[in-house]
Amino acid sequence: MNNQEIQSVKQRFGIIGNAPALNYAINVAMQVAATDLTVLITGESGSGKESFSKIIHSLSARKHGQFIAINCGAIPEGTIDSELFGHEKGSFTGAVDSRKGYFETTNGGTIFLDEIGEMPLGTQARLLRVLENGEFIRVGSSKTQKTDVRVVAATNVNLMDAVEKGKFREDLYYRLNTVPIFVPPLRERGADIELLFRKFTTDFAERYRINPLQLTEDAKQTLMAFPFPGNIRQLKNIAEQVSILESEQNKPIDSLTLSKYLPQPQQAQQPNRALALFPPGTAGNGTENFSERELLYKVLFDMRRDVNDLKKLVRDVLGNDQVDGRQVLNNHKDLFDSIPNDADAYAPAEPSSARYLPPASNTAPRAATPPPSETYGAHPPVQIYNDTDGDVNDLTEVEDVTHETADDDSLSLERQEKEMILKALRRNNNKRKYAAQALGISERTLYRKIKQYEIDEE
Repeated sequence: MNNQEIQSVKQRFGIIGNAPALNYAINVAMQVAATDLTVLITGESGSGKESFSKIIHSLSARKHGQFIAINCGAIPEGTIDSELFGHEKGSFTGAVDSRKGYFETTNGGTIFLDEIGEMPLGTQARLLRVLENGEFIRVGSSKTQKTDVRVVAATNVNLMDAVEKGKFREDLYYRLNTVPIFVPPLRERGADIELLFRKFTTDFAERYRINPLQLTEDAKQTLMAFPFPGNIRQLKNIAEQVSILESEQNKPIDSLTLSKYLPQPQQAQQPNRALALFPPGTAGNGTENFSERELLYKVLFDMRRDVNDLKKLVRDVLGNDQVDGRQVLNNHKDLFDSIPNDADAYAPAEPSSARYLPPASNTAPRAATPPPSETYGAHPPVQIYNDTDGDVNDLTEVEDVTHETADDDSLSLERQEKEMILKALRRNNNKRKYAAQALGISERTLYRKIKQYEIDEE
């Protein structure tokens, strides 16, 4: 294959890079595509092995047949035989009907078996029979059926090591490895790293309408020197992080700035600090199908939009001497709808524990609070969750408050809390939503406190 044909395939399948090892792998895939030989694609996780299976199928005589990609590691061991080869009605609990497997429905097409090293040994024996004779038997059946399917397999583990450990059949390994294709890791692709980074940042800038990033020469060297254990997936993740968090800069990103987004080896096992931005139990729980990174982007974009709206508001006010305050409020109603009417809501925020302290008239002056190391020893302030709904606003830090003189008339903590709730309700005309905002707790927690203290809201 000449270089022009390889470049054409790259453009068709969205492959970026000119590394010799990458070009060689593409060349092998193009040559083997016209045959029906079984292909084993090896390479690290995130290096782009699935793209090569699509090249093989699209350039083969089976291109008009069905192509299906299956992750063998994602299918439970108890159901993988049924998924691949089908089952008969009543063959196991829950088999209320007969079902065709992938090898039956993909007859005349191509099956891509990713993470083939995770396939159970029993399923490996069934697969070997398909590869050798084109025959399979449904689960719960004794009837042999025929299929004409091309198998392309991929793995990110050393199958020979798995064979020596008894986790993979040696005969299946040699049957799969008819034509091997090795996809090089990103760290061995040299200047391709910069090309991919530029592609990801440009795509991200177009998607969110922000300025595309530029790297200084020292930043390019830093980027290409990073080992990228997560390969292309990790590079894309870093490119998106830098794009969103450094989009306001009007100058190229230097090496020092870029290094902040490249994880260090000792930080590999540390928990993700982005989790601290969200209430416990909410980040990455899939309730809105958002990843932690997408949630962070959403928060940052919302903040950026609000800042731009406030800039427009200030410009309108300063640029018009005859401005009408009510008209400004109407024009920017969405900015003020979520703000409580209570004037106290605009006062500087107090520590959460201070919300439940008695009023100044009932409390003696507080002694100076010593540093945390002196007050609590090696432990941080006690953290108590009043609510199990994961609301971060329900987190209360209980401080060690020292009074110079004891006040026999001081109220208990519970009575003080009840008094503060009553006061907040009165100020907000018994509207729980605004009272909760003034107290700094969730509306659900306020509702439970009202029931606990038997507060009459009439």
